Amino acid sequence: MPDFLNLLGKTILVTGVANRKSVAWFVARSLEEQGARVVYSVRSEARRRSLDTLLTGKPVFVCDVEREGAAETLADEVAAAGLGPLHGLVHSIAFANYAEGFKPFHETKRADFLQATAISAFSLVELARAFRPHFASPASVVSIGISSLLVTPDNYGYMGPIKAALESASRFLAKSFSANSEVRFNVVGAGPLKTSASAGIPGYLESYLYAEKLTFRKRALSTAEVANAALFLLSERSSGLNGTTLVVDAGLGCNAFDAEIVRLAMRPDRSGAKD
Repeated sequence: MPDFLNLLGKTILVTGVANRKSVAWFVARSLEEQGARVVYSVRSEARRRSLDTLLTGKPVFVCDVEREGAAETLADEVAAAGLGPLHGLVHSIAFANYAEGFKPFHETKRADFLQATAISAFSLVELARAFRPHFASPASVVSIGISSLLVTPDNYGYMGPIKAALESASRFLAKSFSANSEVRFNVVGAGPLKTSASAGIPGYLESYLYAEKLTFRKRALSTAEVANAALFLLSERSSGLNGTTLVVDAGLGCNAFDAEIVRLAMRPDRSGAKD
């Protein structure tokens, strides 16, 4: 069978693997199934140790993007290991401090917002800049975003604006890199997924189940489906896409007036009804 995506033998750096439920892990596993060589970047030594069984025999590097200069160190280490040039990079890194529980958006702390921005959005800029000399021509950088930047879910809080910053940064990188390179930047706008990271968002389970009812097919989006979209964007088959967001949400964003949801929302409140 022809290699449609032409990923065989390509080298892709995947950041953000935390466990078997991570979007990054699904992307990496799918890449390896297509014959690509995956280079892994994880947050800490402790995380690397926790992934020993999962990533045995694979090239794994530690890069805490919250630390200034970490991206440059990672690029130097990957190059020194003879793992370049890179044909692709997957940015699947996000963090928000919910240690104090959910708060209204206007109560967001400066420190929390800036920390989450540095880790979840500006790290894309730092990684792109650090690996610029090490990218093949052509190459593709794919970030994992969210399916809509217009919705304002109460329990997502300040991560909404930060994901907007990630998407905007990807577009601006696409423009600035295009001046003298063939490196493309795109985003997969993923609908709600069942991951370990999402489990830490207050009230996420209810939101996830609600989103499932809003998909056209009445079945939740799978992490593998998001990974498949990322592989397409990493491949040269998507060469005409640059500075875009590919929404993967099973129709969620187009189905606000689904008859079943409307019926449930308009059902009379029976909490005070008499027998």
